[in-house]
Amino acid sequence: MRTDSASEPSPINNGDMETRTVRRAVVTGASTGIGEATVRRLIDEGWAVTAVARRVMRLKKLAEETGCTYFAADLTDDEQVAAMAAYVLSLGPVDAVVNNAGGALGVEPVAEANVEHWTQMFDRNVVTTLQVTDAFLPGMRERGGDLVFLTSTAAHDTYPGGGGYVAAKHAERIIANTLRQELVGEPVRLIEIAPGMVKTPEFSLNRLGTTEAAEKVYEGVAEPLVAEDVADAIVWTLTRPRHVNIDSLVIRPVAQATNTLVARAKPEDEAE
Repeated sequence: MRTDSASEPSPINNGDMETRTVRRAVVTGASTGIGEATVRRLIDEGWAVTAVARRVMRLKKLAEETGCTYFAADLTDDEQVAAMAAYVLSLGPVDAVVNNAGGALGVEPVAEANVEHWTQMFDRNVVTTLQVTDAFLPGMRERGGDLVFLTSTAAHDTYPGGGGYVAAKHAERIIANTLRQELVGEPVRLIEIAPGMVKTPEFSLNRLGTTEAAEKVYEGVAEPLVAEDVADAIVWTLTRPRHVNIDSLVIRPVAQATNTLVARAKPEDEAE
């Protein structure tokens, strides 16, 4: 585990010409894909951001390019989560936590389930989200804040070969849904973003194991979502007026109707 940070951001001036401190966010799974894109977008919008992931060199590069702070940690380890939270809170109060860390492993049917894969997916998607959320929740209950949960359309339906990932994402979604009831009347917004098909460098590669298999996921799809599309949705939810809560936002490419029904060009169409 290693921590490092860029220089501290200075106060900014808002539209009412009243000097205030920039809003602070924590983004997990920030070394690639949606997490990285979210860090970049929030920085562009004037936020101070701490990027969290396991790969310190990727985080260091992101910090050099954006000015974010960062903390390298394995968020399935409760001691590392505690150390991360202590570091982040030493920089100042946190206004938003984007729970993006997670991922899928394998496409085995339930009858052939790889229990190790299921356990890892539960740890990465559910336990990590729970621990990070609980680490920042006390401060948010006192002064207000936003908790964003990056689930998936897999959290709303299922599909053959998706049992383990679907189960994990359903469980992650239930954290947000339950907290929304438990914290009603308190100044904490609970936001779920559920993306469909998103083409990122690593999601399908990590799930399927080879570049060839990963590319087939998007084969013939004219315009799958990209990480920046989801980052745009995240930032939009965070910048709504404080009395507005985006409970759940499903975002898919136009080519996708359900988890399994996707418009794909035929080879002869592509040739034309």
